[in-house]
Amino acid sequence: MTLTLYNTLTRRQEPFETVEPGKVKMYYCGVTVYDYCHLGHARACIVWDVVRRYLQFIGYEVRYIQNFTDIDDKILNRACVEHSSMEVVADRFIKAYFEDMARLGIKEADEYPRATHTMNGIQRLIHELENKGFAYPADGDVYYAVRQFAEYGKLSGRKLEDMQAGKSDRVNVEDPEYQKKKDPFDFALWKAAKPGEPAWESPWGAGRPGWHIECSAMVRDRLGDTIDIHAGGADLIFPHHENEIAQSEAVTGKPLASYWLHNGMVKVDGEKMSKSLGNFTTIRELLDRGVDPMAVRLFVLTAQYRTPIDFTDEAIAAATNGWHTIKEGLLFGYQYGKKLGWDLGTGDWGLGTGKIPIPSTQYPVPNPYLERFQESVNNDFNFPGGLTVLFELAKELRREGNILVHEGKTETSPQELHRQWQTLVTLARVLGLEAEIETETHTSNGLSDAEIEAKIQHRQEARQAKNFAESDRIRDELQAEGITLIDSRDGTRWHRN
Repeated sequence: MTLTLYNTLTRRQEPFETVEPGKVKMYYCGVTVYDYCHLGHARACIVWDVVRRYLQFIGYEVRYIQNFTDIDDKILNRACVEHSSMEVVADRFIKAYFEDMARLGIKEADEYPRATHTMNGIQRLIHELENKGFAYPADGDVYYAVRQFAEYGKLSGRKLEDMQAGKSDRVNVEDPEYQKKKDPFDFALWKAAKPGEPAWESPWGAGRPGWHIECSAMVRDRLGDTIDIHAGGADLIFPHHENEIAQSEAVTGKPLASYWLHNGMVKVDGEKMSKSLGNFTTIRELLDRGVDPMAVRLFVLTAQYRTPIDFTDEAIAAATNGWHTIKEGLLFGYQYGKKLGWDLGTGDWGLGTGKIPIPSTQYPVPNPYLERFQESVNNDFNFPGGLTVLFELAKELRREGNILVHEGKTETSPQELHRQWQTLVTLARVLGLEAEIETETHTSNGLSDAEIEAKIQHRQEARQAKNFAESDRIRDELQAEGITLIDSRDGTRWHRN
């Protein structure tokens, strides 16, 4: 099945075709660095991280760019409150961003351009817009003449005449900025410097760029005139992405992006997340409460990426339980591979990484699990459908593990189990779901496998000495720690509950 994507621009699902065969140029509108990242940022970053991973998985060479907005009124306001500078505030929260994303397992982008590092490209683009009649200076400011771009509104579906009717009673004609504009819909490309604010020299005088022009310049500088995927949150469709199209396409005469993809917003207990409502949660606050980062990824991926998602205690608890199921499957090879006679050499296990690696043995196609996974995800990145395949594999491996513990053998052949486990590990990595080896071999009280085996040996010695009280005590002690013992003619087997 061919990969098809819902394109916000055309309002329909379309086959995915790249500008250059086999290569994807992808840009994600990143964060404005004035505070710690919140759950909305977590959803967006996880979604586009997995989109990139999947495109690479199916064979594309992906160049992924994510910007930082480090010139903004919110950054400036925070700097004023802290008696600091915009640069210091931005640097602090960029550092925090990388810390938070690393905890969530987000792969770093190929490049992270910053507005302050793209000033030449920004000014060059404004100059070209001015030369083509799409921009005009006004007392140190420069504005984009919206009505000059005939296709304005094509992304959001908004019409200027409709917006005019709703805006007329909200315009403050005494506002100095309003008086500078030739039309109320025009927006700032360059803002004249104000006393005490950081500024950059330009042909229009000292000042700083508007928000929208920053992304247009960064896309052009890093990826060229036309890219394959422009991604971001649904809240950016208007005006940010609409204005990006107007700026970029007015200069190049080419489409800025072939596909516009937008993730849905995060609600908290059914309400919009905001500081004023007291339901604003940062990524680090959530993870510091003990929520597993992989459970957060799973929570995000259980919803179709374009729909709103509701963050509740029940939802995160369900995601945590779901992660435990998948994690058991990922650990199947580590726990039972040797018993099944699998050849798991040092190279297979990536010792020192702590991650469950993919075994080197390859199995012939067709692989029905892989085919079903791709069939689901190829339908507009249907990650919930792909997860269904992972849960099926994980539950089957868990069932076979229990049979192996209780009966000493499995119903399914070791070769087929190896194939299933390899497939699960492979597909889980596409979704960024990885289990740590060293943290999964202990019970809650820190008992290792070796310690459990030692207690079982002690119990066996007590039974041989007919000290049944001691034997029962050890059995009950292990049972209290979640360890079940199964006695048989072949000895004692155990498993974790």
